[in-house]
Amino acid sequence: MVASEEQLIRQYLTFLHVERGLSENTRQAYERDLRLLLSFLKQRGTEVRHCDGNDLFLFHLKAKENGKAPRTIARCNATLRGFFAFLQEEGHRNDNPSSYLVTPKLNQPLPKVLSEMTMDNLLRAGEETDLNLRNLAMLEVLYSSGLRVSELIGLRLTDVSLDVGYVRCIGKGSKERIVPLGEQAMQDVARYLDGPRGRLSRKRKTDILFLNVHGQPLTRQGVVHILKKWGQTHNLEQSISPHMFRHSFATHLLDNGADLRSVQEMLGHADIATTQIYTHLTRNRILDVFRKAHPRAD
Repeated sequence: MVASEEQLIRQYLTFLHVERGLSENTRQAYERDLRLLLSFLKQRGTEVRHCDGNDLFLFHLKAKENGKAPRTIARCNATLRGFFAFLQEEGHRNDNPSSYLVTPKLNQPLPKVLSEMTMDNLLRAGEETDLNLRNLAMLEVLYSSGLRVSELIGLRLTDVSLDVGYVRCIGKGSKERIVPLGEQAMQDVARYLDGPRGRLSRKRKTDILFLNVHGQPLTRQGVVHILKKWGQTHNLEQSISPHMFRHSFATHLLDNGADLRSVQEMLGHADIATTQIYTHLTRNRILDVFRKAHPRAD
């Protein structure tokens, strides 16, 4: 029996989850790309088993005409390459029509980083309410460990060791890593656990570390909203995001003498080339300081 296009997509998404260990967010992005492709091919009177390179070229041309960003198109290229390679390996096609797709050249933007002084200002609770103490503990963990927001909201009580000083998280590809926690982060987490978390849990049985006002695990959107309000409360002119804490964590480590390999391991980057963007940022910061301070820099 020939599998339907819907079944092919489901099989591929299962492959990405089981064999590749890709996150739910990544799989959802791939699924959106594939459903857009199926809709486009249907309009052209063909399907994934029979489309050719010209169909895929026109699909991407339409995406470009619709104003899709180069990064989005590049990700879609990766989706199509992986999907058609899967179809070929599983015997659903004899060729891979995505072989000749051209990925647009991407300019790698430098990450946005908060200064050490700004970070020091942000990491103050102000009024010691349950929510403020939770938020402070959460931000200290973000800055002290460089976790992704998805890793932060997935932390369980058993993932944090306050006596030893580390946090354990599950990163991309379901890979586990251990990251040290700073003394201040441990103190603020301990203070959060000592009372605020129990009151926020509302006697619900959950082992998730950071909870919202309803006793439920914080969501990605919830953390983003908290940071936005936190920045406003602390009179920060720029908007802050969870990833800015991760970028600041890496940059401040390198600024203060940490080696690249250690930072790579703490960030959970599979390829050190991903971590090297922070060295470019550090060099730019040094150059900026030089130009401002040296009398003959101009």
